[in-house]
Amino acid sequence: MSRLPYRDPAAAARLEADARSRILLLDGAMGSMLQRYKLEESDFRGDRFRHHGHDLKGNNDLLVLTQPKVVAAVHQAYLDAGAE
Repeated sequence: MSRLPYRDPAAAARLEADARSRILLLDGAMGSMLQRYKLEESDFRGDRFRHHGHDLKGNNDLLVLTQPKVVAAVHQAYLDAGAE
């Protein structure tokens, strides 16, 4: 497993150790957290889906491709708050 880019190396080490020994689930209010960023259609499209034929705003699954820093920031916020 590659090193995780978390600010807290001890937390990253624990997460990696846990992932080797058990199944981990990620759950939280991801949609609510993403809504705080007030992303527009162009944010969901990014360069990759600039010419896509349908509206993409609200398709949060695309954000891992078009706005990876936003998705990482949401996950980091959960870790900073003490989520395991």
